[in-house]
Amino acid sequence: MFNLTKKQGKARRGQFITSHGTIQTPVFMNVATQAAIKGALSADDLKTVGCQVALSNTYHLHVRPGDDLIRTQGGLHKFMNWDGPILTDSGGFQIFSLASLRKITEEGAAFSSHVDGRKFFMSPEDSIRIQSNLGSDIAMAFDECIEIPAPRDYVEKSCAMTYRWLVRCKEEMERIKNPNQVLFGINQGAAYADIRIAHMKQIAALDLPGYAIGGLAVGETTEQMYETVEIVEEHMPENKPRYLMGVGTPRNIIEAVARGIDFFDCVMPARNGRHGRLFTWSGIGSININNERFKNDSSPIDSDCDCPVCQNYSRAYLRHLFKSGEMLAMRFSVIHNLYYYNTLMTKMRNAIEHDSFEHFASQFRQSTSQG
Repeated sequence: MFNLTKKQGKARRGQFITSHGTIQTPVFMNVATQAAIKGALSADDLKTVGCQVALSNTYHLHVRPGDDLIRTQGGLHKFMNWDGPILTDSGGFQIFSLASLRKITEEGAAFSSHVDGRKFFMSPEDSIRIQSNLGSDIAMAFDECIEIPAPRDYVEKSCAMTYRWLVRCKEEMERIKNPNQVLFGINQGAAYADIRIAHMKQIAALDLPGYAIGGLAVGETTEQMYETVEIVEEHMPENKPRYLMGVGTPRNIIEAVARGIDFFDCVMPARNGRHGRLFTWSGIGSININNERFKNDSSPIDSDCDCPVCQNYSRAYLRHLFKSGEMLAMRFSVIHNLYYYNTLMTKMRNAIEHDSFEHFASQFRQSTSQG
């Protein structure tokens, strides 16, 4: 299902085949948590910005509107009118973020809905069944996301439980027999190198279709993130896609591709866009369109960008939309930022194909201070 077609150093160019299309890697997955991109983007807009994969969340869709309802609507693809690949996160990270509202045991996680306080329980088997109802192409294993820093004894026990949960997820997927859905396992271990390595070796032995590095971008330093990726990557199967969950800035992504990662997701481009922080290809890496200096600026967000917003609207107009509280401001800004991220991935794929990735990465580092 995964074809590794080219390497330059550790940077990888590949293709991951799903029932809803072939994913060209490295790839940035556009986050549609509740079956929509925050900022009023539709599935048609996803195609406009060059999205290959939409990422939706098991926890949120289970709580509202309910995975059974989505199944009766023909699954997530039909529900949101998106015909490309979809990855569903297991809900583990969202439950992790509900620290005051949840209790984790060997059987699973009991939690209260952030929407209305209703009581829920989710086991590894429940997570897989929910993701089967959603009908995603890639289902993520149910895991416990560990904060950094965390006590070593807790991390060891958590990773052991996460492994047992992964085995249960795999068995449930085999029982359900959905031929159009595959399971990715998740590596955990906080910032402990030896625990990360041992856990990666353990889950790699299960021979799953893909593997993720989880539990990063939760409090560690950038250096710790890169070190963890380097440590874990050595023990990830060469012939399987590698996914760094929840990361990150354009610089983070370039550095992770240079360390052998294929899949990425992050709310940053959409979240930043909704607040007027827009990515650019030169200078400081991003601008805040709310600044006074853009009040009478007739130039586009970025003269080097060919997204539909940059081709048709000025900085002055976009700033006016934000100052007027118009929803169109968020929509235009998110379109631009997602277009930027997806274009960044295209440029990296082309660079790897032409043996120029190291040069591309070096030029990017020099031309932008974006973290």
